[in-house]
Amino acid sequence: MLIRPATATDLPSLQDIERAAGEPFRTLGMASIADDEPPTLAELERYRAAGRAWVATEPEGPTRPERRPKAEGPTAGAPIAYLIGRHLEADLTEHIEQVSVHPRAARRGVGRALIEHVAAFARTRGSTALTLTTFAEVPWNAPYYARIGFSPLSEAELTPALRAIRAHEADLGLDRWPRLCMRRDLTTEHPTEHPMNRTTKRTTGFTTGRPTGPDEVTR
Repeated sequence: MLIRPATATDLPSLQDIERAAGEPFRTLGMASIADDEPPTLAELERYRAAGRAWVATEPEGPTRPERRPKAEGPTAGAPIAYLIGRHLEADLTEHIEQVSVHPRAARRGVGRALIEHVAAFARTRGSTALTLTTFAEVPWNAPYYARIGFSPLSEAELTPALRAIRAHEADLGLDRWPRLCMRRDLTTEHPTEHPMNRTTKRTTGFTTGRPTGPDEVTR
């Protein structure tokens, strides 16, 4: 697996990943999330141009048979997951807008690898934390993030920037299901276990609008 900055030619693939990653939400009665359109190419290009879009790809070389993607899944060298984010200057934090993993690459630690990559990137630029917003009760959302060092923020702990993000999500109708903000401190090692961890069974990855599937997705 290789993690690299997204290119302009990657962007249509990111939309495909987003659509595929949304499907697991149907099993939770969240069809509107599964049906949500992915970010437009123009929106993705803004993140890419700002240096805030990364992809994980399948290796180009030979792979073990059990790791070879099936015909309808990603091919070697193509993106299998992506992460987009933005710097919240007033907060000195890097905010993860979305992390999505193609279902055929789920449960391989791809989403976590993307998040660790962005954590390292953020540290070099002086950010003190990662933040995100996510569904509180979706097994591969908040419980997953708790397992990798994120902690829930109370309403009183939200900064003006995070309040604005949450207000926008409410306008989009995402508050039909409980959502919360989470933060991972980058100035210390993240904890190996958080109290939420003891109740989780599955993992997944991204954060604001829509998510990916049982291995890393946030919506």
